[in-house]
Amino acid sequence: MSKKRRQLASDRSAPPKGSALDAKPASAVAADFSSETKQTEGAVGETPSRAWPARLWPNTKEFSGAAGDASLLWPRWFVLRGVGLIFVLAFLCIVVEGQALAGPNGISPVALYLKHLRSVVPGFFSGFVSAPSLFWLEAGAGAITAVAWLGFASAVALVFNLWPRLTLFVCWACFLSFVATWAEFTPSQQDALLLEAALLLIPFAPPGVRPGLGAPHPPRPLAVFMMRWLLLRVMLLSGLVKVLSDGPLWRNWTAMDVMYETSPSPTVAGYWVYQLPHAYHVFEIGFTYAAELLAPLLALFGGRRGRWLAFGLWTMLQVGIQLTTNFGWLNTAAFALGFLLLDDEMLASAARRLRWAALRDFFAARAAPCAPGAIAPWRLHGLRVALGLHFALTLYYFGDTCGGPFENPPAPVRLFEAFRSANGYQLYARFEQAHFQIDLEGSNDGGLTWRTYPLRHLPQLPESRPEFIAPYFPRFDHTLHAASLPGSKPSIIVPTAAHLLARNPQVLARFERDPFTDRPPTVIRMRRYRFTFTDPATLGRTGRYWTKEFAGDYQPAMFIDEKGEIAQFDLGPADAALRAGNHGVAYADYERQYRLGNLEAGFRLADMIARGLGVPVQPERVFALYSALAGGGELKGLHNVAVCYEHGIGVAPDLAKACEFYRRAAELGHFASLHTLGRLAAEDRLTPRNDALGLAALAIAAGRAADDEAALAFVRANQPALVAQLKVRMSASELAEAKALAAARRAALP
Repeated sequence: MSKKRRQLASDRSAPPKGSALDAKPASAVAADFSSETKQTEGAVGETPSRAWPARLWPNTKEFSGAAGDASLLWPRWFVLRGVGLIFVLAFLCIVVEGQALAGPNGISPVALYLKHLRSVVPGFFSGFVSAPSLFWLEAGAGAITAVAWLGFASAVALVFNLWPRLTLFVCWACFLSFVATWAEFTPSQQDALLLEAALLLIPFAPPGVRPGLGAPHPPRPLAVFMMRWLLLRVMLLSGLVKVLSDGPLWRNWTAMDVMYETSPSPTVAGYWVYQLPHAYHVFEIGFTYAAELLAPLLALFGGRRGRWLAFGLWTMLQVGIQLTTNFGWLNTAAFALGFLLLDDEMLASAARRLRWAALRDFFAARAAPCAPGAIAPWRLHGLRVALGLHFALTLYYFGDTCGGPFENPPAPVRLFEAFRSANGYQLYARFEQAHFQIDLEGSNDGGLTWRTYPLRHLPQLPESRPEFIAPYFPRFDHTLHAASLPGSKPSIIVPTAAHLLARNPQVLARFERDPFTDRPPTVIRMRRYRFTFTDPATLGRTGRYWTKEFAGDYQPAMFIDEKGEIAQFDLGPADAALRAGNHGVAYADYERQYRLGNLEAGFRLADMIARGLGVPVQPERVFALYSALAGGGELKGLHNVAVCYEHGIGVAPDLAKACEFYRRAAELGHFASLHTLGRLAAEDRLTPRNDALGLAALAIAAGRAADDEAALAFVRANQPALVAQLKVRMSASELAEAKALAAARRAALP
């Protein structure tokens, strides 16, 4: 290396002459820094003599980075390390789940998606703009693994402060490659926030291989403004969409009453916070509005004191959500970005006020402010153009998120939309009013017995203890939860069931264990359940955190047909044949599907035999079919066996056995069995006699009919007379017993 080149290298590594670090010991720098902090505090609005309105503009300039009298070396360092850790978790999840989700043999292969895109979008450029991804070059299993590990390695390097600008770009490009091509597995908010933060951090980060704190290269005012503008949008938009939302929960101040129960995977802390009275949840909503609406205004106009208050409010909100729910890294990212509200002088001043002299000197000696170094004019111009374009895009998204008059995005917005790096944010704008979950259940004996595929991170059993998962984000589990919500389009559930029948080891590994180590399943059904929190008394008595209630089949079951091929049950053709009077065709199709494991076909088959449609009436076979269905755990099967015993269909009449089966189905929440128990009690036929049980059953049936118009109409037409018959002959103690029994049974229902 020549002498001149060595001199240039030395100049790059040394602080610029005239900076506060030049030829000064740490104690002197700390003293200067502390003095400057005091002066700056007075300048930005802590002197009472200056009128508050007169301080608005200086405070706003300081927030935007235009004042030039505050450095953000330590806040920058904290934010970069935080984003690096989040990328480590994000790519770790992709390394673990990537092949099962998007590999060539996965649930939604990237290669198939890009092949489809090529067929509908003309030209490589248009296709790339629609889905910007490295996988346009190669989308095989090796490419997915390589991109995931490259992103992970870059994230680790970012955590250790190696090549921060380069590693941020690599993390952004690798993560975007996945996000842009597996839309089914992409939650819009947290992936978008991470991508936008990474892109804006590139000019904000210090240059170099090992820049340390980057004192010779403080962030430029424009980069500071864009990062703080990102944080301001996340805060302010999240609050505005709640106020402007048409949804009733935020407007009625009831959102926090349901948030903990309906989040994808609440924590055990969330279970206990859920039990608190409504007044506390109203306070939570008020605090949320303060953190999302008041805090950004304090940060923008309130000077350093305002930014300290904003930082405290924002931090407490994110920590509270993180501890009670599991929304992946969303709260971790929001918390990390909150450090942008601070500056070096604020940190040193806080250490001084807390009398932590060593920490004050540590902050001050390493973060003495110095002017940004020179930059080539073309680079500075390019940076301004790029960030100016980004700012213009964010203005559109800001207005659109707030309900602006935009019917269709303009062309520039459409051009950059798929890059997901300029966004509108709506954190927790709406909540579901109930928690639904889909269980995948398999059978290897034609539907006589069923085994559930256990998920790793979502509740499935009433005894499932809510756990802490975040900031790790199990993408497969959360996508299953999103698909289970009423009104969601069928997405990955049916393909997942098909892969389970095919015994795909990559997909099987996404579950806690394989329940079929003896003999593989021949049919997989997809059942939706509603989960509600129990109360502390029920938890103490039964160990159950949840009640689990069957809410219907999500989709017809998947099965392996006579040819060994995977297919999906479809009763439509048989039902159409039955309506058209082609009883023989309908009977044959129902019988075939029932033999293959479609239990609903078994009910259709039993009904045809009972009515003599296409075959002679065979009461004994009807009873045998219902008994087999009841043995498989079907509630309708239990109820229909009870009907057979009550009316002597295929079996000798036996009222005691009928009542036994009605009770079994009623204990599991079957509406018709609950009503029948009440009817039998009113008719004085319940064996053994128990008027309190009958009245309680009618009360529970009425409650379960609330969401079903047909059932509700039936209750209104039939129950009043039955209730009156029971009450007229019951004592006060029996009525109290019925009330207590109804409450206990409701709490114990699955």
